[in-house]
Amino acid sequence: MKGFTREQTRFSLCGLNCGLCPMHLGGYCPGCGGGAGNQSCTIAKCSLEHGGVPFCWECPEYPCSRYDGFDDGDSFVPHRNRRQDIAQARGMGMDAYLAQLEEKKAILEELLAHYNDGRRKTIFNMAVYLLPLEDLRTVMAALNSRLELAAQPIKERALAAVGLLQEAADRQGISLKLNKKPKTG
Repeated sequence: MKGFTREQTRFSLCGLNCGLCPMHLGGYCPGCGGGAGNQSCTIAKCSLEHGGVPFCWECPEYPCSRYDGFDDGDSFVPHRNRRQDIAQARGMGMDAYLAQLEEKKAILEELLAHYNDGRRKTIFNMAVYLLPLEDLRTVMAALNSRLELAAQPIKERALAAVGLLQEAADRQGISLKLNKKPKTG
């Protein structure tokens, strides 16, 4: 959107983690307020109308009607953790939160580089987005300790990674599938 820029492009106005979004990682979107991207974002327009607040939760009108049903379904990234991510960022401070986000991004990049058989991008993205960082660290340590995996075909490495991530998700009661918005009308 013309005239809309933000200092922080890894964590969106609305509280989604742009830094883990496949559109951002693929170079299709620069992140919320990073230049050419989602040109029709009503939340960006609203931010400009409210003096350029860096995050919606800093606006005195938040949560407003723009958020009615916002988390009922997912976009390129899951919306399920959005509120808890906002609380975590506010509680620990943006710098500490972004450091954790960068660690998650590094884990996602490692999964994609060494365990993706061409069919796992979505599940890896979902797992990194939704699982607690400690669970991701545990999964990566388990994968790295299995030295025999390095000699295995990529399909076997992918299955091992997906299996460990799914086990971690099951323990947390987390579904690693995008939720579609309910049909209206």
